[in-house]
Amino acid sequence: MMHPEYILTLSCPDQRGIVHRVSGFLAEHGCNIIDSAQFGDQETCRFFMRVHFAAEDAAVGDAALRADFTELADTLRLEWHLHDAHRKPRVLLMVSKIGHCLNDLLFRYKSGLLPVEIPAIVSNHMDFYQLAASYNIPFHHLPLAAGAPESAKLAQEARIVDLVDSHNIDLVVLARYMQILSPSLCTHLKGRAINIHHSFLPSFKGARPYAQAHQRGVKLIGATAHFVTGDLDEGPIIEQDVERVDHSMDAETLSAIGRDVECVVLARAVKWFVEHRVLQNEHRTVIFK
Repeated sequence: MMHPEYILTLSCPDQRGIVHRVSGFLAEHGCNIIDSAQFGDQETCRFFMRVHFAAEDAAVGDAALRADFTELADTLRLEWHLHDAHRKPRVLLMVSKIGHCLNDLLFRYKSGLLPVEIPAIVSNHMDFYQLAASYNIPFHHLPLAAGAPESAKLAQEARIVDLVDSHNIDLVVLARYMQILSPSLCTHLKGRAINIHHSFLPSFKGARPYAQAHQRGVKLIGATAHFVTGDLDEGPIIEQDVERVDHSMDAETLSAIGRDVECVVLARAVKWFVEHRVLQNEHRTVIFK
């Protein structure tokens, strides 16, 4: 018999007895814990927890479970979310003219490696409309001309917000979307937008960063996936990785290696997010792998 499964994530001021109170609540409500992880941060004095459990008592419905847990949450001053473990989060992908991350995420989605629904792809260019069509995903071309006035940018972003809201989007992924989001859009997407960039920032900004890196003789290249905030490329980091390179590699080779790292790092970050493994801890993250 299949029982409803949930993933509970929470954070609160650190205090004695949190695990006991939460596990006791679940036991009292006929729930069986499948796996659990927790972390107490001594610097911020906050406690973080992720619990995957099955609700085995048919007499305790979803509404009652949530209502009763609210009382406990108020007592412990919890910030909490209770997710249906079988529901696939809805992801909006955004891309410009560089498609390796988009292509990788779509392949993982189609192969069942990424447990998500992708109801839409947004781009300010037309380059990948055929790729979207091959996956039977609606492609929304929202152009924004170079040097466009602020009013045009805000109008374009308003259409993005409409798509996010109308499709009940849980996560927006900037899969090499090369436009800076306005502060208002960053606020609207707070905690549910992920970006990817190469690890050279801020050393090699602007065009052709891998060519710049080659000229400087770098020995490590990599990528960073982070939450989007109003501070450009400075949001809480979710995942990073690097690859060693050497003097025998030209700029194109560095770029190819960099693309592979970006794909892997972004895919990990997205997967952890949609599995509810990422909790924000001020300007850092707690990742329950």
